[in-house]
Amino acid sequence: MRNKKNKLILLIEDNTDIQEFNKSMLEDEGFTVETVMTLTDAETFIKRMLPDAIVLDVGMPDGNGLNFLRDFRKFSKIPVLLLSGYGEDTDIIKGFEYGCNDYLPKPYAFGVLLVRLKNLLQSAEQVPELIKRGSLSLDVQSGQAFTDDNDLLLTQKEFFLLLLFIQNEDTIMSADYLYKKVWGQPMNRDTQALKKAIHRLRSSLEDSGYTITVTRRKGYTFERI
Repeated sequence: MRNKKNKLILLIEDNTDIQEFNKSMLEDEGFTVETVMTLTDAETFIKRMLPDAIVLDVGMPDGNGLNFLRDFRKFSKIPVLLLSGYGEDTDIIKGFEYGCNDYLPKPYAFGVLLVRLKNLLQSAEQVPELIKRGSLSLDVQSGQAFTDDNDLLLTQKEFFLLLLFIQNEDTIMSADYLYKKVWGQPMNRDTQALKKAIHRLRSSLEDSGYTITVTRRKGYTFERI
């Protein structure tokens, strides 16, 4: 996982002043921040590089942030903090129904945004000691993975790659993103290490009820068979 200084936050905001202020303040807190001003650009960015959290404004020039969020939730569990000029109970309830993790009405103090964003990131990082998916189980402390009682004998990188897949189930992740997360550096032309690890994982998952699928030019997805 990224440490705090490497947490990538995507700000989806069309108000230049708000965008620049929040970006500057979050960077002062040690975060890496990317900004987009349309939902179209947000979709393009997310396909290329998955952020650790998203701050999404409801009112965007090319669509409604709620509808974007609803569609986004069909393929990703990335934490989303929703910003809105509407603060009635019905508006807040609708935001959660559409898939936000937290809802912050405008106007707001930056300190409140910061605390809520940190809480989202902290919650997303909490990994149980034992993770189960079908007959597959991961012992996070020992770094071992099993199908039923059979040790898959994964290397450290294979284990963390599988853990990353499980934490992002049903989410398409690009090869570049996976390599950066597990190997800690840009992939460049070293594609064989990742392909070899994924091939071994796919073989290991044969009796687990899950598999890793490949989407051409997009990436890999961990999903139930």
